[in-house]
Amino acid sequence: MQRGLRAEGHQVEVAHDGVSGQERALSPDVDLVVLDRMLPGRDGLDVLRTLRAQRPALPVILLTARAEVADRVQGLDAGATDYVSKPFAFEELAARVRAHLRAPVQAKATELTAGGIHVDLLSREVSRDGHQVHLSAKEFELLAHFLRHPNQVLSREQLLSAVWGYDFDPQTNIVEVYVGYLRRKLALPSSPAPIQTLRSVGYRLRDK
Repeated sequence: MQRGLRAEGHQVEVAHDGVSGQERALSPDVDLVVLDRMLPGRDGLDVLRTLRAQRPALPVILLTARAEVADRVQGLDAGATDYVSKPFAFEELAARVRAHLRAPVQAKATELTAGGIHVDLLSREVSRDGHQVHLSAKEFELLAHFLRHPNQVLSREQLLSAVWGYDFDPQTNIVEVYVGYLRRKLALPSSPAPIQTLRSVGYRLRDK
């Protein structure tokens, strides 16, 4: 990973245990962290919680050999920005690193706003036009991903990999199901949820 990311033009620092890794990651000149779940010295999730508490806007991509849904949810709930299960192709990781580094400035904020929807990433509170919305953990992550890319068409494959991980069955309809959940919960009596379906292309969250 170090050689590959440097070949992509990134400046890379490597730490081989959780203690030194956390110390380096808290440096203000670090723009993104690729964090292994299983680390000597200090567990990756413990490091993640510390990073999220002290640097809430820092993108963190969590690597793990654990592929169970509960483990992914645990990592996302602990504050991971993205999640990659081992084994993975380096090209996949590199693409995610590029995406998070070029994401809009709003993606590094602790609050996201678009389409009348407001999300607080720290308190995990959601509202639309002042009306509070209660979401499950996965609904929250899907909505946050939409809000980080307002007015951008996102394919179901992009949403599947960003929110659920590459190891999910590409034939699953889980994206469609959760988009439906979001639409119902975000809809107001006089205004449907601002999530459009573009047939054979993907979905887009319209900003007002």
